[in-house]
Amino acid sequence: MTLAPVLQALPFAVLGAILGLDVVSFPQAMLSRPIVAATAAGALIGEPGRGIAMGVALEFFALESMPFGASRYPEWGSAAVVGGALFAQVPDQTVGAMSVAALAALVTAGVGGWTMVLLRRFNAIWARRQQARIARGSGSAAIALQLGGMTADLLRGGVLTLAALLTFAPLFDAVVSTTRVSGTVSRATVVAIASAVGLAAVWKVVHTTRLARWYLLAGVLVGFGLAGSLS
Repeated sequence: MTLAPVLQALPFAVLGAILGLDVVSFPQAMLSRPIVAATAAGALIGEPGRGIAMGVALEFFALESMPFGASRYPEWGSAAVVGGALFAQVPDQTVGAMSVAALAALVTAGVGGWTMVLLRRFNAIWARRQQARIARGSGSAAIALQLGGMTADLLRGGVLTLAALLTFAPLFDAVVSTTRVSGTVSRATVVAIASAVGLAAVWKVVHTTRLARWYLLAGVLVGFGLAGSLS
């Protein structure tokens, strides 16, 4: 492998590291939400519009799982960078681009969730080693644990993003160069699946609210109306 693909992916790896850190470590400012992360990745290429299109689609998938506590959930910050970068690098109407980019992001999100579990185990081992110092009230031990955990999380997000881009970029190019599905059908497929997942996620949260189904129906109709007026 030449260094060129690695060097091209490095800016996105840095972005993925920062946004992966935001998920649970710092600053937890919602920068890791797919709509933000994918837009930022697209902006690095000069195509923020295509980045936000991918981010909106991934946001629907992300609504299905909420990052509560130590539960296991997909890591969307780094994953959205991967999806946004892949989708933004090709021209509009590129056949199959959104479908393949979304699939790459979904796989990366799943792997990212697994890496977060591994990181928690690493942090637990490190914390046990510092337990005696912390019990004595050592402030330096507590600070070392915090900074060590954040640094490890930063590296985790960066390595994950870099590995995903180096893996999926050639596959993405190969698929979009051989597929015969139109760009319109590709986008429609992703939007339909993502919308179904997103609506199901919203309904799961609000279904016990009085008149929830009518509020949801009204929201869908307003959304279709706005989409029609802007098209």
